[in-house]
Amino acid sequence: MQLIDLPVPDSAAAVAAREVAAQYCSTALLNHSVRAYLWGVWYARDQGIAVDEELLYVAAMLHDLGLVDAFDSHRVDFEYAGGHVAWVFAAAAGWPVRRRERAAEIIVAHMLSEVDPAIDPEGHVLEVSTGIDISGRAIVVPSKLRAEVLEAFPRAGLAQEFTACFADQAARKPAGTAAAAMRSGLAERIATNPLDAEE
Repeated sequence: MQLIDLPVPDSAAAVAAREVAAQYCSTALLNHSVRAYLWGVWYARDQGIAVDEELLYVAAMLHDLGLVDAFDSHRVDFEYAGGHVAWVFAAAAGWPVRRRERAAEIIVAHMLSEVDPAIDPEGHVLEVSTGIDISGRAIVVPSKLRAEVLEAFPRAGLAQEFTACFADQAARKPAGTAAAAMRSGLAERIATNPLDAEE
């Protein structure tokens, strides 16, 4: 499978979600969001998991908005803040209430240690794909596809930026998921992510 084989939704909501991510995210976070979708849609197809690609794309584009200054919350974990942004975005896009809720649920689910694909296929896929991109989760993306994706959407210093974001979240919200991830050795996993060595 090649990059050209991976479907990228072009609905009004998908295009707008990419525009929102581009407006508020650094290049590193934006490219991470795009790669999270691409690794995810590849993984879903490879594993035969049926996903709503527009829903997955919108969630991928918005999943880290809770880390950026404009949407950061000092009271709730960043994935919940991002989920709230996604709900509001989806309402503005005219999505029905249940679809808005799904966008938020998927973003929250991406920080869980495991998501059942039978219950939440998009949440499972985003949880896996963000793990691949951030900490080098041991799922082997074909080498040609890896090279194409990394060339089109370079990492642009993601390791340092993401580690700093999570360290900040952990310091301000010590009971939160970012703090738990840092205590579990996330910084070390980020620093040794093999994707960074491939650029």
